[in-house]
Amino acid sequence: MTSLLVALITTLGGIGIAGATYWFTKKRERDAELRKEKLEHYKAFVIALSGTISGESTPAGQGAFACACNNLNLIAPQIVIERLRAFQEEIKTTNPNKSQRKHDELMSQLFLSMRRDLGIDDDESTFAVGLWASGNKTSPRTGR
Repeated sequence: MTSLLVALITTLGGIGIAGATYWFTKKRERDAELRKEKLEHYKAFVIALSGTISGESTPAGQGAFACACNNLNLIAPQIVIERLRAFQEEIKTTNPNKSQRKHDELMSQLFLSMRRDLGIDDDESTFAVGLWASGNKTSPRTGR
């Protein structure tokens, strides 16, 4: 009877360990796939944001930016969405109190939250980002 009980416990333990190992492996795979998907969305956002820089902006670029922002609502955690909304409020054309300092601060906070979501840990007190314009597009106002 004791040997049967030991065999049963050993078998159930083995099945439990195999099941737990499978579950944790699948969870890690799902988490890695989600991080990969988030990275793709964040890259698309940055590319679209680059198409809205002063001197580079086009109606198509504005449309791509709107689409990228909307896509982040699907995949990003709440903190990223909140910081995205704050950034959007600052840059919208109807904001009469635009500030380059506020723009840069909100954009840095947004990028910081995206990086943290991807598992990149940065020092919030020193983290700052900036975007570069190529300077290749002609200005629609001057024709140059």
